[in-house]
Order: sequence, then structure tokens, then C-alpha cells
Amino acid sequence: MASEKLIMLTPEGKSELLNEAEVLRTIKRPQILERIHDLSSAGDVSDETDYDNAKDELMHLDARVREILNIIEDAKIIEHADTDGVVAFGSTVTVSDGGGEEDTWTIVGPQEANSRLRKISNVSPVGSALLGKRMGESVTVKAPGGEIVFHIKNVQ
Repeated sequence: MASEKLIMLTPEGKSELLNEAEVLRTIKRPQILERIHDLSSAGDVSDETDYDNAKDELMHLDARVREILNIIEDAKIIEHADTDGVVAFGSTVTVSDGGGEEDTWTIVGPQEANSRLRKISNVSPVGSALLGKRMGESVTVKAPGGEIVFHIKNVQ
């Protein structure tokens, strides 16, 4: 069943999700099943916290695999094309703030967003403000601490 909300992924994001699902199914799930088997073989499991925790972990793992497969099934894969200096989905954008500090982010969908990897969501305040803007332009983003002005230095 297609979701009502459009899910957009980059080809890299789709690949990362497929890899995550594969690791969960082929490595982590067998490990959990083995742990459940070992714990149940050890005797009475009616009051075993470790056994219950392992079963819960298996349930969460299976739910994550289903979630990943549903995301991929419903997603539109967006190939990043040369946008002639305009920020678009999949663009990598270098900006500077008023203090001259520079940051570089890649604009991705919410399912791929990861601040540690410098990937921001296209629906986040910063991501949505940057979309459609050109290198050399500035955008103002409302933040809890006030407005922040970003100057777009580079778009790839």
C-alpha cells in the first residue's frame, strides 16, 4: 500500500537502507535467534528477563526490517542532476553563517537525514530554506535562538 506522503530517497540512501536490512536479516537476526535458543535450552524461561529481552529485540529487529522494506517500496528514487548552481534534492551545499563559519550539508529526505554524516532533511527548516536557491544567495532560517542567515558558497 503506497503511503500518502511522498518518500524521496537518493540512490545512495536506498542502497544504505537495503544494506541495513540485509545486515539485520542475515547477521543480527540469526544471532538473536541463537541467543533465544540458548536461553530456552538452559531451562525454565517463564521468569527469564534475558529471554524476554531477546524476544523483544527480535520483535524490534523484524519491525525495522519491515519498515525499511516499506520505505523502499513506497519511495521515489531521485537521481541528482546538474542543477546549474541551484540547490535541489541531493545537492551538497556549502554555506557560511554571519560569523564566517562554514558548513557543508547534503539535502536528503527525512529517512536519510543524519547530522553526523552531514545529511539534512529537505523538510527541515534549513533544508527547505535552501531548496531552489542559487550559489551566492542568502537564506534566513528561524531557529529557537533567533534567526540565522546562511550565505550559499557552493552547490554541487
